[in-house]
Amino acid sequence: MKTYISTKLRLQIEQDAGHRCGYCLSDETLTGIPLSVEHILPEALGGETRRDNLWLACRPCNEYKGTKIHAKDPKQGKKVPLFDPRNHNWHEHFYWSEDGCYIVGKTTTGRATVIALRLNRDLLVKARKRWVLVGWHPPE
Repeated sequence: MKTYISTKLRLQIEQDAGHRCGYCLSDETLTGIPLSVEHILPEALGGETRRDNLWLACRPCNEYKGTKIHAKDPKQGKKVPLFDPRNHNWHEHFYWSEDGCYIVGKTTTGRATVIALRLNRDLLVKARKRWVLVGWHPPE
């Protein structure tokens, strides 16, 4: 059973995350779908429901992450920690492709997270292409 998250705590997390998924950076105001509160260290692994362990994630990123906290870097083949949106800087681990539609991993953690969370899933890339055309993407 998931732990209850108060309205006050949810509002703090929304403010911290800027209403964007911590992984793919999708903006809930563009998708029209509310983001989920995600446990960075999953509850199943002992993660607590505290502000410093919570962030926003879109449903697909949250589901692909599941209880994972590590994944294999496709370049080096090593198991590495997944990206932590609360404590890591997105731009240190990822960058946008030249057309702004694909997330590219810069680091072992970035590359592993791109694959594990499927940050370039087909439907999301199609949406990003449309967002780019109207100047809504990529986020600053």
